[in-house]
Amino acid sequence: MLKPLFKAISQLSDPRVRGVVWKSIGAALAVFIALWLGLGFLLTETNLFALGWLETTIDVLGGFATLILTIILFPAVVTVAMGFFVEEAAEAVENRHYPQLGAVRQAKLSETVISALKFAAVSIFLNILVLPLYLIPVVNLFVFYLLNGYLLSREYFELAAMRRQDAVGVSNLRRRYKNRLLVIGIVIAFLMTVPLVNLLAPVIATATMVHVFHRLSELEGQKGNGTPAVSS
Repeated sequence: MLKPLFKAISQLSDPRVRGVVWKSIGAALAVFIALWLGLGFLLTETNLFALGWLETTIDVLGGFATLILTIILFPAVVTVAMGFFVEEAAEAVENRHYPQLGAVRQAKLSETVISALKFAAVSIFLNILVLPLYLIPVVNLFVFYLLNGYLLSREYFELAAMRRQDAVGVSNLRRRYKNRLLVIGIVIAFLMTVPLVNLLAPVIATATMVHVFHRLSELEGQKGNGTPAVSS
């Protein structure tokens, strides 16, 4: 399942993707800076956590705590920004690799953004909920990548798949291949934490999931279980 990832990375230099890449980099930088400044203010001016020891730990860590929380929350927030560029990125991928496809399902931009906002709210809530576990060495890595790998795989897959299938079909497909999608999601979560690479990660994630969706649809077609590969 890593082949779609390599195909997505190889297309970053494609003129049809380059514009989306620059937009994504700009959005990712803006999100990172806004998170850093916003969290820095909140951590110094407010008491966000009910647990005294956790609040004290945050205060002691100071600026480092701001950086860590920015990295933790970055994947969720940048995905909201990516909602504005999903169609452009996905269309570039399909034009190059799947030119035989028909028109996509028409989805309002507002629906995409609302879906991304819901995802961000759930992601932020769950990451804050497990924040004490992030203070435990080694455990924190497993928790972060598993949790965010699941969340990111679900969101980016649905963003890509909803262009071609209805919500029921997408949900069924995602459940049948949840383990494969989780692996891709963990890789995406990792990319989101690598400096500089994380600026490209949203585009890579979108392009990857377009390939993943078409591959899984092809597998479903081979099984002959009635799930349509794509709309025509």
